[in-house]
Amino acid sequence: MNCPTCQAPLVPGARFCASCGAPVAQATQIGSYTEPVPETDNPKEPIILGDMSIKIEGELVPVVDVELGSQQTVYFEHHILMWKQPNVTLGFMGLQNAGKRFFAGLQIFISTAKGPGNIAFSREAPGQIVAMRLRPGQAIDVREHQFLLATSNVGYDFYWQTGLANVFFSRTGLFIDRFTAQQGEGIVLLHGYGNVFEKTLAPGEMLDVEPGAWLWKDSNVRMDTVSVLQSQGGGGLLGALGAFVGGAALTLNRFHGPGRIGLQSMTYHEPANEGAQRAGGTSNVGGVLGSLFGQQQT
Repeated sequence: MNCPTCQAPLVPGARFCASCGAPVAQATQIGSYTEPVPETDNPKEPIILGDMSIKIEGELVPVVDVELGSQQTVYFEHHILMWKQPNVTLGFMGLQNAGKRFFAGLQIFISTAKGPGNIAFSREAPGQIVAMRLRPGQAIDVREHQFLLATSNVGYDFYWQTGLANVFFSRTGLFIDRFTAQQGEGIVLLHGYGNVFEKTLAPGEMLDVEPGAWLWKDSNVRMDTVSVLQSQGGGGLLGALGAFVGGAALTLNRFHGPGRIGLQSMTYHEPANEGAQRAGGTSNVGGVLGSLFGQQQT
């Protein structure tokens, strides 16, 4: 976990950040189980990486304000750009596995920004910004369409969901983004909807999560899909019936430790037409079939 104030890596179990001295939120422990820890706020202090400085501004719909030097280049999804100085050069770069991405219907190019100068980004939704510092070789998996930007030394790839249950019922989509630091320390910024929590899973520990509620995970954390009936404590058949009637998910994503997962309090759903039904318990079947045959789920 990183310090919410200065984003420096925290020593497990630390009560204060060794870098800036800020207090660290402590997990509530019940027996051997520790609850997810809330990210109490957006990063307060500027995040410095090389000659680049990143500030998180605003609260309800936060803005990532980047002061680029001449060394760092960042890449981002084009529709999140807010403003830039004229001397900041925009471009594009090809992504890994372009052939597979093309036939999967994913973008094969992504926007880049090169300094020096000021540029800012925001996603049009309330939430929190999560800054992930990655050491060389470290990788994280991120839900599609929730990354904001990354430094150019971070590789951007994707992988297909494995298993029919994951594809059709996880509501994560067909693909998961993977970011890997390749040369030196890199940074990836994510937008979490609502409030963001972090949970560290011990080896062999599992956590069942509503399909729209996970934001990111360490690449070594395995994800499966289970039904409410399979989830112990789900209430059996009556619990499944209650979930169905109440509009809750009939399936859950099960995460297996060791490793970290990030959770978001506003569960993610793909954009829908104005007035369209947004039931929490709908499955991913329509969306998957629609993506395969070029149709939108209605």
